Amino acid sequence: MQRFAKLFPNKCSVIGMVHLRALPGTPKYKDSIQQIVDKACMEADIYVRNDVDAVLIENMHDIPYVQSKDFQPETVAVMSRVCNEVKRILPPNIPCGVQVLACGNQEALAIAKACHLDFIRVEGFVFSHVADEGFTNAIAGNLLRYRKQIHAEDVLIFTDVKKKHSSHSITADISLVETAKTAEFFLSDGIILTGTSTGVAANPNELRSVKNQIEIPILVLTLRKEDYGSMM
Repeated sequence: MQRFAKLFPNKCSVIGMVHLRALPGTPKYKDSIQQIVDKACMEADIYVRNDVDAVLIENMHDIPYVQSKDFQPETVAVMSRVCNEVKRILPPNIPCGVQVLACGNQEALAIAKACHLDFIRVEGFVFSHVADEGFTNAIAGNLLRYRKQIHAEDVLIFTDVKKKHSSHSITADISLVETAKTAEFFLSDGIILTGTSTGVAANPNELRSVKNQIEIPILVLTLRKEDYGSMM
């Protein structure tokens, strides 16, 4: 919690997403690598000028997603270059993180270590589920051992629970609260609550149910303006 508070000293912080254009080797790729870098840096600069508290870089447009076992080398190579360039233009007081879709959790940690990023977003930390790109197994044990192995303990790991775009029927007997508690027990640095799909607001009742049950931070992806006051 102390490391989180150091990165995010405000009671409520806003993290701006930098959604990269499709990367080389993916079906929608059509730009040059330099164009991908330039657009990412332009978006990051907009966030800086509008006092956003942090930036998270993600390969949003690499659809349809494949899991990390099917990544090609260019995915990590290009994301590393983009992250390095974005980090270079950010002021020291604005944290920067990365997520590598889909399930590229070790890859994200390696990029964060190499590019001096502050945090990563992780899928499938605890309990398995079925995502739109296939079956996702729990990876907390392997990921935290990898973080130790590469001396990246200063990189915070924020973890989705009951992730969007996924079926959770195989863990239907495990509540959101129990999932969050397990993530905390397995040393997550913060949990992420989402709606059922991108752009769908998180359920405020779910946030209320979890809020007083865990001590680690909660990050909410998409919150309706009318729900903001009651959640604080």
